[in-house]
Amino acid sequence: MASLMQHVGVLGSSLLASSRLVAPRLDMPQFVAPLRTYKTSLVVHMGRRSAKIALRKGKADAKKAKVYGRIGKKLIQLRQQQVADLLKQAKDLGVPKDIIERNIKKASDAKQGDFQECITRRTGRAGQGDVKSAITKGGGKAADSGSVMFNFMRQGQVLVHGADEDTVFEAAIDAGADDVQPAFDEEGNPTNDFKLFTQVESFSSAISKLQELGLSVNVEQSELVYRGTAEVAVDDASFEKCEALMERLLELDDVDNVYTNCEGLTN
Repeated sequence: MASLMQHVGVLGSSLLASSRLVAPRLDMPQFVAPLRTYKTSLVVHMGRRSAKIALRKGKADAKKAKVYGRIGKKLIQLRQQQVADLLKQAKDLGVPKDIIERNIKKASDAKQGDFQECITRRTGRAGQGDVKSAITKGGGKAADSGSVMFNFMRQGQVLVHGADEDTVFEAAIDAGADDVQPAFDEEGNPTNDFKLFTQVESFSSAISKLQELGLSVNVEQSELVYRGTAEVAVDDASFEKCEALMERLLELDDVDNVYTNCEGLTN
């Protein structure tokens, strides 16, 4: 059904477009998703209390492994001038020194495989391997190169917590931010957080400036993102399809984030 057709891009290691090409519909939501690695652990059969403890520990370990893996991949694909910024980010995220040193050593190893950021553009759901298998079940088709990405812009997104609106706006101006938006939780309820958007080249300096001004910056959730140039409003049925698509993609090992211009689901 045409109403269920969505635009999707998958960002990941060695993901290349291989589906047939069709013209996209510009009035439908679009998605972009980068790579991640994480692991899960199963809860063994034991007492209810012990099972809950094991489940919480498993989730915490998986979250920690995801952070370590993301920093590791960034270190491997790093350009020399970016080292200082990423090492600071790793330190702020609490990544152990041995993890950092091990991945720096990997990056200098001539035999080490190269991690590169590559993009596939999709109408609906598509990709390679597990990604393609999961998405083609939704009836997605590939769009022509560039037909999705021109609707997104690369920006830095900085999450600021616990400050009033006036303080955040004044600090955003001093930090050189381009835009400020209130942040919402997973249920769509307002929070005490704000999202500040910056140019890519000023992302790191903006974080430092905001911290100097005394604002509480959530470094772990501050990152470079693909932001839609305009949000697209959809009906309830299409919204649920978009939300299900995002959840499906995020369950895959090779997907780190999903970006969309669907109103109500934008990052």
